[in-house]
Amino acid sequence: MTRELRDTSPGSSPDATPSTFASLDPRTGTVLAEYPVNTASDVAAAVERARGAARWWRAQGFRGRRDWLLEFKKAIASDADDLARAVSIETGKPYDDAMLEVMLTVEHLDWAARNAKKILKPRRVSPGLVSVNQSASVGYQPLGVVGVIGPWNYPVYTPMGSISYALAAGNAIVFKPSELTPGVGKWLETKWNSLAPGQPVLQVVTGFGETGTALCRAGVDKIAFTGSSPTARKVMAVCAESLTPIVAECGGKDAMLVAEDADLDKAVESAAFGAFGNAGQTCTGVERIYVAEPVYRQFLDKFTAAVERVRPGGSDADSYGPMTLPRQVDVVRSHIADALDKGARAVVGGIDSVHERFVDPVILTDVPEESPAVRDETFGPTVVVNRVRDLEEGVERANSSAYGLGSSVFTGNRSRGREIAERLRAGMVSVNSVLGFVGVPSLPFGGIGESGFGRIHGADGLREFSRPKAVTVQRFPAPLNLLTLERSARDMKISAWMLKARHGR
Repeated sequence: MTRELRDTSPGSSPDATPSTFASLDPRTGTVLAEYPVNTASDVAAAVERARGAARWWRAQGFRGRRDWLLEFKKAIASDADDLARAVSIETGKPYDDAMLEVMLTVEHLDWAARNAKKILKPRRVSPGLVSVNQSASVGYQPLGVVGVIGPWNYPVYTPMGSISYALAAGNAIVFKPSELTPGVGKWLETKWNSLAPGQPVLQVVTGFGETGTALCRAGVDKIAFTGSSPTARKVMAVCAESLTPIVAECGGKDAMLVAEDADLDKAVESAAFGAFGNAGQTCTGVERIYVAEPVYRQFLDKFTAAVERVRPGGSDADSYGPMTLPRQVDVVRSHIADALDKGARAVVGGIDSVHERFVDPVILTDVPEESPAVRDETFGPTVVVNRVRDLEEGVERANSSAYGLGSSVFTGNRSRGREIAERLRAGMVSVNSVLGFVGVPSLPFGGIGESGFGRIHGADGLREFSRPKAVTVQRFPAPLNLLTLERSARDMKISAWMLKARHGR
């Protein structure tokens, strides 16, 4: 069984919305399960329930929430095999890839639970000379209810990057998973309810774009969205109606730079993983590789040999699985065709690599920089390898993209790698690895430009789902009483002198 996917973005409106929809195995198109299409009233009811749960959750305090979340972590980890199987069957990715995703998810949940108090608890700050009579502190309070709109390519790791940190910060969650992976979302909800059945701190609503629209309009205190840039704009437009803030992670066109002194074997291994892992359906995966002229030919030969061993398929033994989103096949095909029409060469694969459900690996080289294969997110198992004079030109080309999510640089000189990393226009950079930042819970995750704004993960991720609260307590009367309608000439004269003495020299 197959079906044509609707535009599932908030703001889209299918002609006739059914009461249920099917989750499909992308490897075969067979139906896995049916799920309800939650209406606006369903979503509003979920948010209302979350309001009550949020009050209970906040009252648990940092220690109480830590204990609950560590139990949640333990429950997920002890049943990781079942969750990995759920991910594998709904996305089509091999079991090992799904298990890796679960492992990373658990690490982030653990870090968020253990570090929330240290990062968010009230702390004293200096009041400065002018307000020396005040005791000043800043703390971070929960927002209340956070709506999470998740993607299908990493249906556990990515949404839990928002859910874990928002929960640790004291918020309740209403999660709308992709209609391609609703079973994974329901698995997480069921696991939470097995621990705290009477407290709907984590609820899941399922459906298409209208369900996401309803979540944006349901009065949540923030939306955490992951998806394409065009869809993010639709989400933002809906959120703007009520000034609901949003954190958006919107994909990328990540570049990898290979210097003339790089370890080419390591670079090739990393490039293959970054470009073809998860069938290339990774927002921080490798889509462009710029190789310094002196080692271009050698790198390309090694890379070609490695990629020729890569095999897609529907079993756990295959390198990667099918295209989870069927219509993305057409995007992949169009990018390959356009590049070849403009003079690019297919070193591995080509147009014939694109099949109904699976795409064989494709390496393109000599691709014009204005081609969609270089400019636009392909989100498939294809990669562009272009030569550059040196890393300087590589940085220039990498930074010419409208996206700015992740990047990587390979060089034998780590100091040089750090210097290049600072110059790359990206929210995250790995030196001598790819995706190194995704496994470090203390690092913020997010991009700039078309890749979105705001951060999940790390201290920044905890603060993203918190509201800063400033408090001052007067300890003694001010030596110079300026906050009054009856200021004395003496106090103003002394204050004016202090202004010039401190700041005017």
